[in-house]
Amino acid sequence: MIEAWKRVLVLAPHTDDGEFGCGGTMARLVDAGAEVRYVAFSIATKSLPEGFAPDTLAREVREATAEIGIPESHLHVHDFEVRTFPEHRQEILEVLITLWEEWKPDAVLQPSLHDVHQDHQVVAAESLRAFKRTTILGYEIPWNNFNFDLQAYVALEKYASQQHRRYSDAEYIWNIARTHGINVNRSYAEVFEVYRVVA
Repeated sequence: MIEAWKRVLVLAPHTDDGEFGCGGTMARLVDAGAEVRYVAFSIATKSLPEGFAPDTLAREVREATAEIGIPESHLHVHDFEVRTFPEHRQEILEVLITLWEEWKPDAVLQPSLHDVHQDHQVVAAESLRAFKRTTILGYEIPWNNFNFDLQAYVALEKYASQQHRRYSDAEYIWNIARTHGINVNRSYAEVFEVYRVVA
């Protein structure tokens, strides 16, 4: 399925969500020659640990996406305040509609609708409204998903400011990918919920 995609939009409520949810898939798409655009809606300044400059996550997302192979011209970082997305729902929808009108991606990779974080929920719900005419897959953020329907399988160290979080542990991330891979007879896999497939 993903081999046919030429333009893919990755929606990250906060910088690093895209990498945690579908970093392997982004790298695979870039390697296959797809044009991947990454849109982050918040640099989550209020969530930074003490000692990090306010622009840390803006810098780290540039480094991380460059490592994956996404050119800086395809990275768009907004600065909605973390944990306030429900108050900015219409503004976020308008950003997404503009993306559809200007670029018309073949596929959108977004957070799962089952994600419990309020910012992730807003991006997921509004994306379904904005991208009614394209394929949409929801990626898993394991520590935020109490429920996740494994409907599609696809076989981070740049975020120094996030290394204190337990879910940033490399062994944890590899183990999740390995577990998902075993389920489909592959070495590693990322999983997605399928919301819409347009062929």
